[in-house]
Amino acid sequence: MLSASQPPAQNQLQQDTELCFCCFTRPSMTGNFVLCPDVFNLLTYSLFYNRLKNIEENEGGLDKFSKSYKTFGVNQFVDGGVYCKEWAPGAEAVFLTGDFNGWNPFSHPYKKMEYGKWELFIPPGEDGYPPVPHGSKLKRKHPSPKRLKSLRIYESHVGIASPEGKVASYKNFTYNVLPRIKDLGYNCVQLMAIMEHAYYASFGYQVTSFFAASSRYGTPDDLKEMIDVAHSMGITVLLDVVHSHASKNSEDGLNKFDGTDSCFFHSGPKGTHQLWDSRLFDYANWEVLRFLLSNLRMWIEDYHFDGFRFDGVTSMLYHHHGIGTGFSGDYNEYFGLHVDEDALCYLMLANHMIKFLHPECITIAEDVSGMPALCRPVAEGGGGFDYRLAMAIPDKWIQIIKELKDEDWNMGNIVHTLTNRRYEEKYIAYAESHDQALVGDKTLAFRLMDAEMYTNMSVLSPLTPVIDRGIQLHKMIRLITHALGGESYLNFMGNEFGHPEWLDFPRKGNNESYHYARRQFNLTEDHLLRYRFLNAFDRDMNKLEERFGWLASPPAFVSEKHESNKVIAFERAGLIFIFNFHPYQSYVDYRVGIETPGKYKILLDSDAAEYGGHQRLDHSTEYFSEEYPHNYRPNSLMQSNSQTTFSQHPRRCHKHHIEVYIPSRVAIVLQNMDIPK
Repeated sequence: MLSASQPPAQNQLQQDTELCFCCFTRPSMTGNFVLCPDVFNLLTYSLFYNRLKNIEENEGGLDKFSKSYKTFGVNQFVDGGVYCKEWAPGAEAVFLTGDFNGWNPFSHPYKKMEYGKWELFIPPGEDGYPPVPHGSKLKRKHPSPKRLKSLRIYESHVGIASPEGKVASYKNFTYNVLPRIKDLGYNCVQLMAIMEHAYYASFGYQVTSFFAASSRYGTPDDLKEMIDVAHSMGITVLLDVVHSHASKNSEDGLNKFDGTDSCFFHSGPKGTHQLWDSRLFDYANWEVLRFLLSNLRMWIEDYHFDGFRFDGVTSMLYHHHGIGTGFSGDYNEYFGLHVDEDALCYLMLANHMIKFLHPECITIAEDVSGMPALCRPVAEGGGGFDYRLAMAIPDKWIQIIKELKDEDWNMGNIVHTLTNRRYEEKYIAYAESHDQALVGDKTLAFRLMDAEMYTNMSVLSPLTPVIDRGIQLHKMIRLITHALGGESYLNFMGNEFGHPEWLDFPRKGNNESYHYARRQFNLTEDHLLRYRFLNAFDRDMNKLEERFGWLASPPAFVSEKHESNKVIAFERAGLIFIFNFHPYQSYVDYRVGIETPGKYKILLDSDAAEYGGHQRLDHSTEYFSEEYPHNYRPNSLMQSNSQTTFSQHPRRCHKHHIEVYIPSRVAIVLQNMDIPK
């Protein structure tokens, strides 16, 4: 019989948080008192250390504590017997019911134990078979990939990963989508909506069963096979984990699990998120820590996920949950009594546990606030995450496209947004994610081309100015975000080729239709449609990063952000990136400053025919550097001797002498051919 360990006394947990702040505060500009950042980090680390010490002293260590999923819930012994254990401190009685007992609600009562725990043992049948049948176990064949230096993430949802209007399966994803992801050059897949959720239209963010893989896509073994096949392709698999809140569904979920409004959550208004209408965890509660840490451990060790993207971290970090709050980067916004130290301590514990037990695993924080040190090691007083999402970047692209004429795009503002990140904290850059694909919003392709995507994406129809502009800018935006915006890159499935229409799950508002709950991958396979151009560019962009590894390289040196010319130029990973965002002006004899002298050639050209471009550049041309300082670089690249005449369409040109220049709405990547590969 398993015994329960006694948690530390409640007053001990309170002592962890009741530290004296009076000596370490200073008034802010708003009149409120905030903690000095160094002192705040010290106090937070002290809280983390005390929690970890309590776990070591009272639970036999973090390893044993985080394995509680093997003893809590319903678990089968080797002899076929079933052991059940739950924490329900407010319950007066607990019963197990199901197919095995004809759904008799009273035939299998639990026995009450200390500290709000309940247990039940069901012996094996006379024939030795388990009383509660259990599914088969899949043997793992392939090890997890080694920790990646350059992370190219394909954000995915299994249920919509099919052109058909239905809930797609794990099997479909395994055999139809994973090969596509591999071909596109992505080396990591981030899976949404895996944790069981009763409401499909919640996109998986209203979790009802934290330890169950969603059954609507298939069996647990199907999911394990999918992950194993991904590993065989060298693809890292991350789980979009939701520990920031839980569904308020009391029939299927944790809400009112023991009959009270607390148990796993804060009681009263503090336990409800105003905007999400969901329940908020009490991260100071001993059993909540056991539950959440064990949950992470289970997904890693039972399913072999390679890490997590933690959803809703901003909501966790602050008592105000980010509601009605703007973040400018001022330290007053991050250090003070408005920070939820218990939630921050949980995140530190989670990252410490993951890195201690599985150092190869990756963790990502979805935080819009920019909390300093969130992506620094726990030993430094940081949050322990490896990456954070650069959430300002997609908002900036939306704002530019929605509000500004092309002639008014601000090059300095674009560069600032793409490079504005905390030193030595890794960011995941993305031009758009699932948020922009959802109904009520628009993808970049839809914002750029809108209704013409329905009528003018065929190569048999004339290339209209709207479609031409949309295709060229779609490529440029994604490349500059990829190359300049962070230390990792993310794309939501389908957006790489400008997926038409929005994403909407079956619900009453759309007559339970699956028409928009799908991804039309077939569009890229039709050679009469222009979607294949965007798909090919995305693939070659990723393949180029795979060769040169700019995401794992130091930040870029931006040598030019010219407002009137609409030109941005920078160097990263030994490559030169040049972008001309001008809507109609092409440039000859354009000088670009560079660090390393040599002979350069084009590696990637957004104007190439295979990408739906106008073929205005000759890829056989060689460009030689000149020892002529320019834009704070010791050398420069002279793109000279070009003779260009333009037709009546200012974006087209007829080249008499094919020399190199920078055409309008074109991005090029150059390599120094004198440097050994």
